[in-house]
Amino acid sequence: MLHRFRDASFGCILALAITLPVPLLAQQSVTRAATQVILPAAPSQAFPQSSQPESNATLLGTVLDKHGDVLQGARVTLYGPDGSAVKTLQSGSDGQFEFEGLPPNVYKLTVSAPGMSTLTSSNIRLQPGEYHIMPRLTLSVSPVNTTVAVSGSSEQLSRQQVRIAERQRVIGVIPNFYSSYDWNAPPMLAKQKFQLGIRSIIDPVSFLSVAGIAGAEQYENIFPAYGSGIEGYGKRYAAALTNHVSSTLLGRAVYPSIFHQDPRYFYKGTGSIRSRALYAIAAAVIARGDNGRWEPNYSRILGNFSAAAISNAYYPASDRGASLVGVNGLAGIGGDAVANLIREFVLKRFTSHVPKGVDSKP
Repeated sequence: MLHRFRDASFGCILALAITLPVPLLAQQSVTRAATQVILPAAPSQAFPQSSQPESNATLLGTVLDKHGDVLQGARVTLYGPDGSAVKTLQSGSDGQFEFEGLPPNVYKLTVSAPGMSTLTSSNIRLQPGEYHIMPRLTLSVSPVNTTVAVSGSSEQLSRQQVRIAERQRVIGVIPNFYSSYDWNAPPMLAKQKFQLGIRSIIDPVSFLSVAGIAGAEQYENIFPAYGSGIEGYGKRYAAALTNHVSSTLLGRAVYPSIFHQDPRYFYKGTGSIRSRALYAIAAAVIARGDNGRWEPNYSRILGNFSAAAISNAYYPASDRGASLVGVNGLAGIGGDAVANLIREFVLKRFTSHVPKGVDSKP
């Protein structure tokens, strides 16, 4: 009966992964669930995947005017290390441009538009297979050349990202804080990563979700050492809440601050269903760094396994052990992959206050 209940409730609980980590269950109760979310091999180099050779790099960015509006038709020229022009593009209707198949080297960009000054970037060193996202390029009406810059200070932009995230709710109720629908969204500073993590922990919907998980465990008598009745439910609720707090703080705030990684999922929204699905699954183990580069998702991987290890301090003695840590750590990664698929294909249409006119994946 335990397996039948978990088969029926597993999908519901994974849907809650938008706001909660996958609950850390005992070995005998999660082994089957964990085996159902085996991850495919993640991309080994640049991310997202591309058909170009792995030794080549990609450089992309967005051109804005001084008011922060996208600038269509801006002339973007890429120069090699000897100062010769390599290629010239025009920014699209969304203000974006993309240079693909670039050999590793040191480059510069110039961006110009009628009636505006020419912007010249600093040196851009591209590594083999790198997927380099430029800070937004803002053209000024001033006749003086400027350098690459973002509009506003890092602190202001970081606070703005938190305000945008906190307004996003599925059907106006369920938090969707960790989905970014702006592909070129600026990174959050450590202070804002902690602020958003704490906001996610104390959200009323999170407490209701924890209550549902504890109720399911009570119904199926998972962790029988906790007992039954109000006392047993209270222990299960406390354990589930501790899982939620430890996983969110570690995986969404502490480790992202240490490793300088963005804790959000960046909505792709373009390409084939297969490419979007692979991107969503791989995002469980690959993250965008605060420098715009894609790298192993140390934050979520360590967050899942660290929370699983901490759970040994409060789960019943009969359910503790290294196997619990391994199984639940992998289950957490699998839960992140499933939650990302839901974010990519389902949630945007039901999410309130999605920013208008933002950049999707080019």
